[in-house]
Amino acid sequence: MAMETRDRSWLRNADIATNCVYGLSLLTAAAFLFLPLVNFLHPSPWHRWMNGLHGLAAMLATVIVAYAGHLAFPLLRGKSTILPQIRTLSFWASTLAFLAICSGMWSYTRYRAPINGARAWLKEHTPLVHYLYMEYHEFTVLFTIPIGVACTWIAWRYGDRILHNKNRTVLSIVAVGLMAMMFFGIGGFISGLGVAKIHGL
Repeated sequence: MAMETRDRSWLRNADIATNCVYGLSLLTAAAFLFLPLVNFLHPSPWHRWMNGLHGLAAMLATVIVAYAGHLAFPLLRGKSTILPQIRTLSFWASTLAFLAICSGMWSYTRYRAPINGARAWLKEHTPLVHYLYMEYHEFTVLFTIPIGVACTWIAWRYGDRILHNKNRTVLSIVAVGLMAMMFFGIGGFISGLGVAKIHGL
């Protein structure tokens, strides 16, 4: 009887611990996803709409790109159950990366404004941020689209046949492409946040 009581008590503690882990994980993810929405509280209308929309698109693209890149590792090991997810996620990662870059191009017009533009201010006061962070941000995020489109096309073109031994090279190309897309997407997101922290639009 005493042992049964101890087992039930341990189970209750385990349930509480599990619920706490899931609860804190969800709250942390929600707080992280809320980050771009802070831009809509900025007094500058340029910053509010350009950075708000671009930040939201970039955040969604980064999350999906990172998740797709995360699945590249089991894909390399030949796990067949994730193939439908790979095909769907590579498509949405490419689409969201395209939207993030389009909104980024809109923000970039304000960034390069000759009067009160962030680019001119950065080059005058802290040129390293422009020549290092912004140049890296501008070019690396552009790689996500061709890589994502290529991975999507290959994944849908080959289907389940991509796991066949004769297609091992193609499988490796898709997996490495998804990892590269994750690297460029996360790097672009972090460098963009760094530039925005120094000077907004």
